[in-house]
Amino acid sequence: MDLVIKNCNNIDSGEITLKPNVLNIKYAINGTGKTSVSKAIQYSLDENYSLDDLIPFKFRNGEELSDENKPSVIGIEGINSISIFNEDYVNQYVFKQREILANSFEIFIKNENYDQKIEQIETLIKGIKDTFSQSDSLKNLIDDLTELSNCFGKSKSGYSAAGSIGKGIGKGNKVAHIPEGLEDYSEYITNENNLQWVKWQVSGSPFLDITNKCPYCTSTEIETKKEKIKKVAEEYDAKMIEHLNKVLSVFTRLNEYFTDDTNRKIQEITSNNDGITKEQKTFLIHVKEQIDNLIERLLKIRELGYFSLKEVDKVAEEFEQNKINLDYYEYLNTEKTNGLSNEINKAIDSVIAKAGQLTGEIRQQNIGIQRTIEKYKKEINTFLKYSGYKYQIDIELDESKEYKMVLKHKEHPDVINNVNKHLSFGERNAFSLVLFMYDSLHKNTDLIILDDPISSFDKNKKFAILNMLFRGSESFSGKTVLMMSHDFEPIIDMLYNLPHKFQPKPFISFLSTDNGTLNEIEVKREDIKTFMEIAKENVVLLDESINRAIYLRRLYEISLDKSEAYNLISNLFKKRDEPINRVYNEATGEFVELPMTAGEIATGESQISEYIEDFNYDQFLTRVKDTSTMVSIYENSGNNYEKLQIYRIICNENHDNEIIRKFVNETFHIENDYILQLNPCKFELVPSYIINECNEDLRQLGLIE
Repeated sequence: MDLVIKNCNNIDSGEITLKPNVLNIKYAINGTGKTSVSKAIQYSLDENYSLDDLIPFKFRNGEELSDENKPSVIGIEGINSISIFNEDYVNQYVFKQREILANSFEIFIKNENYDQKIEQIETLIKGIKDTFSQSDSLKNLIDDLTELSNCFGKSKSGYSAAGSIGKGIGKGNKVAHIPEGLEDYSEYITNENNLQWVKWQVSGSPFLDITNKCPYCTSTEIETKKEKIKKVAEEYDAKMIEHLNKVLSVFTRLNEYFTDDTNRKIQEITSNNDGITKEQKTFLIHVKEQIDNLIERLLKIRELGYFSLKEVDKVAEEFEQNKINLDYYEYLNTEKTNGLSNEINKAIDSVIAKAGQLTGEIRQQNIGIQRTIEKYKKEINTFLKYSGYKYQIDIELDESKEYKMVLKHKEHPDVINNVNKHLSFGERNAFSLVLFMYDSLHKNTDLIILDDPISSFDKNKKFAILNMLFRGSESFSGKTVLMMSHDFEPIIDMLYNLPHKFQPKPFISFLSTDNGTLNEIEVKREDIKTFMEIAKENVVLLDESINRAIYLRRLYEISLDKSEAYNLISNLFKKRDEPINRVYNEATGEFVELPMTAGEIATGESQISEYIEDFNYDQFLTRVKDTSTMVSIYENSGNNYEKLQIYRIICNENHDNEIIRKFVNETFHIENDYILQLNPCKFELVPSYIINECNEDLRQLGLIE
């Protein structure tokens, strides 16, 4: 598919090709707009972003954008989902407190086979699950028992004065026993809305002394009632009423589940006048113990499933032991409780009858999970080992019964917490890339974007990462991947050195930006050449003889051929009327400059003529020293690289910026070139901003318009 991108950051317009089901590498120098391309695609597909965030700054003048100037991406209609590896992904999903990758259970364990086995196990214990899910009485019982248990508060003894029971009836039930002098309020205090009434009554008490009028009814006969009204606030508070109502309500709802004798004693305790006695407190603690035991039993039965049974040797015995025996629940042994417990025990019996089959399914699930864990451990730990990292991962079942991927050091057995504090920047990036791969494969997104992921790694780690990401069944092989990179080494490996190892064949292209226009040209295997091959090719094929001479000098240089020909061309570009030789004086240990002899010059001209016909030093020197001629060659050069070489001859040493001067000088020599590279006459490897600087310098000198 062809994507047309317009008005996104530094890109005014451009078109790139994205081939489906293969790795698409977009190679470009820094500043070209690689990140702008990936963001443009991401922002077009992800509803959490807006393309308007990429509006070029030249259009951010406060005026309404015309349709022509708005950011747009055309051609992504067939892409519905996207995964992108960048800094945001690492910050959001990777290296949590204990878990290396968020949702590692979903990514690494919960596959199709896992789901099928869980479904088969759940089918075998469906009767128990249905008993709980279909019984409102059972659900309400668990909720009410839990609420009553909480009413006791938190205490090692089982009873706390700070709990609802302690605060509501610990000092007596003042709703059942209205304090003397407040009888006139009995209808309000015992009303079902007594909590709201107490709040209203108490809130008005502070206003009694403001005037001689009642703050409730404005009656002037308030003096005789003040003390009684104040006593309501002294005897009652909203929290006490709230706790009392809560306790009475939950005891009432559980009435059918308590024995008659238990209900009688609870009635005595909850309606007491003077507070709970020591004996009553002991009784309540015993009731709570049975309540907690029954809650624990019910919840354990309700949660019976793979995780609670995965390590059980004898499944039938485990279910038998979980049946409810009300003989041991003297306070709760009623007809109502028996009815529910019989339903549960019957469902358990139905599962016991299938215990053999259930045991087999659980065993198969255990084996499947262990195989999956070992598979991923082997893949990731092998990568870590051969990448030179002293870490290894494990997938463990944590206290919440979930499988999580954790990190350990080879020299220490414990799980590493706060992984970010231990891993270096490079280690985090390498590890994050591998985890991102598994996450993206799990999500099965239509497009995967890698925004310059491996440029910062050394050669060995680069290949280890590429090997992990793009080879094998559990990799991005066969997926639609867009990788942005300013690193040429991966391209050499994939396209030149090891093309048979990276299949399907990646689609690789070179991106350049010329003053806002994004250009793309495909990189083929034959485009990857040694510098010597490039130099020989350009010496022959270029039209302009000065440019051919530049490449010939570099050919001599890389061949370590410092013959007369090399010296002569070097003198030519330094514009020397009398060419010289730099000769090493062993006696002084210094270089001495001596004029080249006529014979040396003739030999040099003859050697150069083998590549550049009828080369004559004086004729070439005349052209090189003629500024107008050189400027004309500069303006007519077909690419930025040629312009740069000509600019250096014209006036590079005059440029006042050392960075620009160094860049130009380094492209003139071979010291920083790759052994294998792209031909700069075909691929615009020199950024346009460098040429813009050269143009500006020549304008200031009045050499070009």
